[in-house]
Order: sequence, then structure tokens, then C-alpha cells
Amino acid sequence: MQFSVKTAAAEILATPCLVAGLFEGGKQPAATQVLDQACHGYLAKIAKSGAIEGRAGQSLLLFDVPKLASERVLLVGLGAEKDFSLRGYRKAMLKAVRALNEAGVKDAASTLSLLEVKDADGYWLARHAVECAEEANYRFDQFKGQAKEKHKPALQKLTLLTSKDEAKSAEEGVKVGSALAAGVALTKNLGNLPPNVCTPTYLAEEAGRLAKGTKLKVTVLEQAQMKKLGMGALLAVARGSRQPPKLIVMEYNGGAKGQKPHVLVGKGITFDTGGISIKPAPAMDEMKFDMCGAASVFGTLKAVMQLGLKINVVGVVPSAENMPGGDATRPGDIVTTMSGQTVEILNTDAEGRLILCDALTYAERFQPASIVDIATLTGACVIALGNVVSGLFGNNERLIQAVRAAGEKADDRVWPMPLYDDYQDGLKSNFADFANIGGREAGAVTAACYLSRFTKTMNWAHLDIAGTAWKGSGEKGASGRPVPLLVQYLMDQA
Repeated sequence: MQFSVKTAAAEILATPCLVAGLFEGGKQPAATQVLDQACHGYLAKIAKSGAIEGRAGQSLLLFDVPKLASERVLLVGLGAEKDFSLRGYRKAMLKAVRALNEAGVKDAASTLSLLEVKDADGYWLARHAVECAEEANYRFDQFKGQAKEKHKPALQKLTLLTSKDEAKSAEEGVKVGSALAAGVALTKNLGNLPPNVCTPTYLAEEAGRLAKGTKLKVTVLEQAQMKKLGMGALLAVARGSRQPPKLIVMEYNGGAKGQKPHVLVGKGITFDTGGISIKPAPAMDEMKFDMCGAASVFGTLKAVMQLGLKINVVGVVPSAENMPGGDATRPGDIVTTMSGQTVEILNTDAEGRLILCDALTYAERFQPASIVDIATLTGACVIALGNVVSGLFGNNERLIQAVRAAGEKADDRVWPMPLYDDYQDGLKSNFADFANIGGREAGAVTAACYLSRFTKTMNWAHLDIAGTAWKGSGEKGASGRPVPLLVQYLMDQA
């Protein structure tokens, strides 16, 4: 989609459609008041009639509004004025773009970017407007055939109206929002691909495509190289599959030479049957999303490169398919990790932590300023936090607070979870240094405890995105999270 910023008066702007907001009870924000005065109270009259009450989620398309230059006006409900926040603004933008698409509008201008939102200036309003517009326009239609054209979004151009004082910052917001949206779209596309297409080999090839024409350095470690390095845990997960595992390393050097990089490690299980500890059949198709942590690393790097951030970033993606088979790892097997620690595999469906632990040890060679792993790791985190926020763990309070603050800014929120030593007891094993699972209690915590045993020398944070990486039911598809959080975190560090 094409975006632009204008400071023109909305009432005299000749556009196919003008978007304006309305608070609950028909109360008009300042920008809508100006429009209403120009059309001699017509908008207030419409609201008074009850055709639209201003509730969040409402919209009403008006034709031939008197004295306005635009062909149509789309009124969008903003909800209660006292409760209006950046989240309400994002919801209004999403609703507006969806309504414009339903009406077949190709070109529109929005006054929502003139709203007063707490802790959000022109930059943030423009940035979130772009993100929301691209989210509303996103379609995964690669396999749709003839239905592709039918579902193509109508809206192609959106003008964001702003004041002269905010124009420059709004333009910067459009730039950042566009880069974020591109990264989110790549993450969604990778997550939505079917598992017979998106294999570990495909992800390795995708890294090459991402690097083409850029300074991104890509290294792919094959099975023999992993064996030589002693990555017994990662290799154990891949044993049941005919798809060879890959360890994908992507290095972006935008900062000063010698500057310590920030490392992102993404879980790349391209399909997870559970292995010998096989999952139940219902919704198993959604296990193609088990590589969304890896996908978020790809998307974040795409956005970082598009923005040209002056920072060094390394993406590490351990990728494998977790399948049952004649050579598959069994419950009770013991493997030696790259760190030299031994692990008793009590459940082959706790495979994410097995590929991550070797990747985390490998990442130590980069001497990272910080390391953040991203994984659809535990169903326990979904039970604890649902699909609203991601779980956040870590061993460095400053890093935890930085990641949390980035999530708040980006509206991609997380919630800190405990990582007390007391929880480590759940991983005790009579036969190895420790087991790969604890009991039923605090499953997300003991999974993080497992990872913490491989990150003692690094400033480390762990994001459990099992509840936020994709949506189910009618909205089934990858969400693109936590790309907004990760990009904001790296922007803050740069």
C-alpha cells in the first residue's frame, strides 16, 4: 500500500473517501468538529439519529456530505473518550481500513492521525496507522488459485492528515511503520506456509533470498557440521524425519566494527508431531506454526535492514522437523549437548528446548551484548497468559525491563514470569545431568529454567510466544508477533 502525509485542511481535500472518528454518545474529536462545522452540523445530525453511536467497532459510510470536497465520509466509532488509548486508536484504524475495503475504496484520507492519544505524538500515530492498515490488507493467497483476485484488498493508497508541527515526525512514523509491516508480513508468510513447503531446507534458502542484494551474511550449518560441534540435542530431534536439520546463521553488521551484536535465536520446528510422544490429532495442523519463533527472526532482520539501523544483529535459527520414525529419539534416551551437559529426554514433545539449547551455546561465540530467544515453547504459557501477552523470562533485570518497555511502545506486550532457582529442582534426573521436562506444574517456568542452564555467561531473555504467535478458528494464521517488539527493542539499543 502507498502512504503519504499531508497537512491539508480535511474539509477541502478532494479525496474519494475521508475517514473521521466519533466517540461514544456522538461526541466529536477536534478534527471531526471542524468537518461538522463545514457541513453545517450534518455529522452531528447523523449521530443524533442513532445511525452510529460511536461505539468501538462501529462504522458508517456517508455519501454526498454537504460542503465537503470528499466524495464519501467514513465515520468510525472510537469508543468511550475517557478510555481512549493507543490500543483504541489501533482498533479504530483496523476497522476503518476493513470498512474501506468492503466498500471498494481504492484511495482514502484519514483524520484519525489528528486524534489526541495519551503518550502518542504524530510519529506514533502515523507508525501505528501504517502497521494497522497493512495488517488489515494482509492476505495469504499463495495457494488460493482463482479465489486470489476475489479476496484482493481494494485500498491501495492512504493519506494521513496531520498538523504542520507533526508532519516531519509523522513521515518518520510512516517509514518505520512500513519497515515493521514488511517484517511482520514476511513472518506471517513463513508461518502460514504449509509444512510440506516450509521445511528446514526451505528456511535455509529463505535466508539466502533475504540476503540477496544486501550486506547480510548467511551461514548454514549442515548435519555433519552439527555433529562435529557436538550438537547432540538438536540432532536428536531431527532423527525421526527425512528432512535434514539446519542451523541458519544470519549476520547484519550495521554498527561499528567490533561492537558486540545483539543475538536473536528463533525456534524453527517446521512441523511438530510430538515425535514418539505423539500429540493428539485435533488441531495438529497448527503445528506448522511451531517455527514462528524462527519466522520472527527473519521478519525482524528484514525490518532492521530496511531501516538501516546502526547496530550489529545476529539471527540464529535451529531448524528441524519433529517426526516419529524408526530412528526417532525415544523417551528415556540421553544425549550430550554442545555445552557438554547431558540431558535425559523424558518427553520427545519437549523438543523446542532441545534445539534451542545447542543454538544458544553456539551463539555464545558471538559474545553478544544481549541474547533473546523466541519460541512457541509451551502450552503451559498459553494456559497462564492466554493469547494476549507473551511470557518473558530472563537472567538480567535491565534486559527484562528493556524488552518489556519495547513491547509496551510497540503494542506487542509481554509479561515477566519468575525464574527462581527453586523451580530448577523439577528438572532433576537420576541418569543424566538433568531432564528435558519437569512435572505438570509451572511448565513454562521449568522450560525457561532448562534454557537458563545454557545462558549463564550471557545477558539472556526468553520469549514464550506459544499463545501469541498465531490465531486459531476463523482467523487462523500467523500473527507476526513479536516482530514489533523485537524491532523496537533493537531500535532502542541503536
